[in-house]
Amino acid sequence: MGSARAPIIAHVDMDAFYVEAELLDKPQLRGRKIIVAAEGGRSVVLSASYEARADGVRSAIPLSRAQQMSPEAVVLPPQMSRYRELSAAIMSYFDTLTAVKEQLSVDEAFLDLTGAVRRLGPPQQMARRIRAEIRERFGLPASVGIADRKFIAKIASTQAKPDGLLIVPPAQRLEFLHRLEVSALWGVGPKTAETLHQMGLRTVEQLAHTPRQTLIRRLGATGEHLHQLAWGHDPRAVTPVREEKSIGAEETFAEDLTEDDDLSAELLHLAHRVAARLRAAGLTAEAVSLKLRWRDFSTVTRTSTLRHPTQSAPVLHHAVMGLLTSLGQRPQPVRLLGLRAERLHGADGTVQLSIDAHEDSWADAERALDAVSQRFPHAALAPASVLRRRHGPRTEDTDSPTGEAGH
Repeated sequence: MGSARAPIIAHVDMDAFYVEAELLDKPQLRGRKIIVAAEGGRSVVLSASYEARADGVRSAIPLSRAQQMSPEAVVLPPQMSRYRELSAAIMSYFDTLTAVKEQLSVDEAFLDLTGAVRRLGPPQQMARRIRAEIRERFGLPASVGIADRKFIAKIASTQAKPDGLLIVPPAQRLEFLHRLEVSALWGVGPKTAETLHQMGLRTVEQLAHTPRQTLIRRLGATGEHLHQLAWGHDPRAVTPVREEKSIGAEETFAEDLTEDDDLSAELLHLAHRVAARLRAAGLTAEAVSLKLRWRDFSTVTRTSTLRHPTQSAPVLHHAVMGLLTSLGQRPQPVRLLGLRAERLHGADGTVQLSIDAHEDSWADAERALDAVSQRFPHAALAPASVLRRRHGPRTEDTDSPTGEAGH
C-alpha cells in the first residue's frame, strides 16, 4: 500500500465517544452499563457503552425504550461543550499527521496518509501509532481502518470496533468486500436491504454478480452506485475542506403537536433562529427544507428553492409553511419539527430589492433584534405570536450545521 499507485486512506472513529468522555471524569463507572441522554420523557439516546449495547441499546432510540431494555444502565446527561473541546483537540492532532483530513463528525475523520509513509512507516505501524497516541494524549479509545478506498476504510474501522485496527490491502479488496453482508455498503439502509433480500441478494459477492441493469431497474441510481461499490470502485478522494452547506435547527416536543397554528408558531421560532445564524455568519440561503417526524418516529423531509437568496426569517417561514401545506392531511401528530437553510453563499453586501414594504420592514426589525441580542445575549427575544403559543419544555433544542452527529 505504500506504492505511489495505491492511496493510503485511514478512517479513524472514536469508540463510544460521549461515554468514554464521561468516563474520563467518572472512572468508577467503567464496566457499567451507561447511557448518555438528556433528561426528559421524550429524550433519545446519544451514546451507549458497549455493555449497554449488549442489551440492544443504540443511539437515536427513545430513552424510555432504552431504559426498558437495560434497566440497570446509568443515565448521564450530555456535556456537549466538553465533547466539542475534545473533538477539536483530536482533530488538531490529526492535522499533525497529514494536511489531507476530512472530518465527518465530532468523532470521526478520513486521513489521506499516502504521503506520510517515510515519516510514519507502513500502514500497520501508522494505525498502531494513531491509536496509541490518541490513548496517551486524550485517554480515549479509537478504532482505525486503512484501505485504498474511502468506503472500505470506513467499513474496516467499523469491523475493528471496539478499540481495534483493520487493514485491507488492495490485493485483498474484493475478497474482503465480497464476504460482507449487503447492509455493510454505504447507501444500504433497512429499506434497500429489504429490497435486496427480496431479490435473493444477501452478500456483496451476490450483489456484484447481479447484472447492473437488473439493479438499476429495481433501485434506480442507487443500484448503479451499489454495483460500483460491490466491485470496489470509489473514486472519491479525501476532501480536506468541508464547507458548511446548510444551517438548521430542530425541536422535539414534550407533547405531540396537531394544530396548524401551533406548527406555524414553532416553524416561525425555528426560522428566526436559523435566520439569526445566517446573518451572524454573513451567509444567505437559496433553499429551505422542512423536517417532520411523526409520532411513530417515521420522518419526512421536503425542500423548496427560494425566489431569491435570503437571510430573513419571514421569507424562510413562508417557504417552509408552503412545504408543510404541500404534505396535505397529516396522518399522525407531529413529534419533531426541523427547518434548514441550504445552498448557502456569502453575502456580498448587496441587497435584493423588494417591492414589498412589509419585507423591508422585517429586515429592519431583524437587524434591530440582532443588535439587542449582541448587547443582551441572555435576553429572550421572539415574535409575540411565538411567545404566546410556545409549548412546555423541549427535550431537544438544537442548532446544528451539517456534519454534526449524535453518538
